Amino acid sequence: MEDYTYHFGPGAPKVLGAHMLEVCPSITTDRPTLEIHPLALVAGGSGAPRLPGDAGERLRRRLIDLGDRFRMVANDVTIVAPDEPLPKLPVACAVWQPAPDLATSAEAWLLAGGPHHTVLTTGVDKETLQDFALMSGVELVQVDSESTVARVGHELRWNMAYYRLAQGL
Repeated sequence: MEDYTYHFGPGAPKVLGAHMLEVCPSITTDRPTLEIHPLALVAGGSGAPRLPGDAGERLRRRLIDLGDRFRMVANDVTIVAPDEPLPKLPVACAVWQPAPDLATSAEAWLLAGGPHHTVLTTGVDKETLQDFALMSGVELVQVDSESTVARVGHELRWNMAYYRLAQGL
């Protein structure tokens, strides 16, 4: 997924997440429905498949290479129904509200080096992700309902010190 566009009002700020031509059933908790929409980017303007997401709790995450270690940046999000139908959007999509809010989430995500492309899933919960990070030695930065930009900044500095010391002097 990628942040396709942002909704800043009226109502609660939201993100429309989408990605070209990729279809993943993990963005829905029910049996996914497949829709075919015309897409000019495909040879001859033939149809492109898309799976709309349904409402519910999800985890958005991405693994990045920092050179001396890997960092997983994760964000809790709630999938919500779009304010309006999206019949002309020919790609897999979901609308979400990131925790704790869009402004804090976006700034913390960027501060942690979170990339443009992400994975959005119901298949992995926060505890499983924490266990994976611990077992594999991957740094995990979690942006959730308790996050503030200041707290994430402090966590990043402490993590940098830890991973440098863990490598030995």
